Amino acid sequence: MITGLDHIGIVAHSIDEAVAVLQQQMGFPLDLSRSPLPDGAYFAPEGTHNYFFQVGDGQTQIEVLIPVLPEKGTYKYLQRFGSGLHHWGYGCDDVAEEAARLRAQGLRQIDLGEPAGSRVTAVFFHPKTAGGILTELVPTRR
Repeated sequence: MITGLDHIGIVAHSIDEAVAVLQQQMGFPLDLSRSPLPDGAYFAPEGTHNYFFQVGDGQTQIEVLIPVLPEKGTYKYLQRFGSGLHHWGYGCDDVAEEAARLRAQGLRQIDLGEPAGSRVTAVFFHPKTAGGILTELVPTRR
């Protein structure tokens, strides 16, 4: 079951570009527990350094993706569309179960090429089947 909006993903050329807007102008603090400095949390399937900013007092965060591998989709997305909105990430009780439900509803899951048998921590669905928005499922943060 989807429990809420966990984060909104944006893509940027550099963390300095994102900090200038999110932290300096908007006042959102960097969540250091999820964004170890200086390189953030590296997401190997997409070759991105990811940083999380806390939005107000709620649970929703903004995830900033800094792509570094030209052959990966996020890097190509940034080159094509520039900095800005990339995806919505929903928290759910059981990622695998919710992914199966969405597949049964006609959403097309994106294969990130993760090794067989690896623990499911994030699943993505193609924007063409999800109302034009790249959609991610992640475990609900407690």
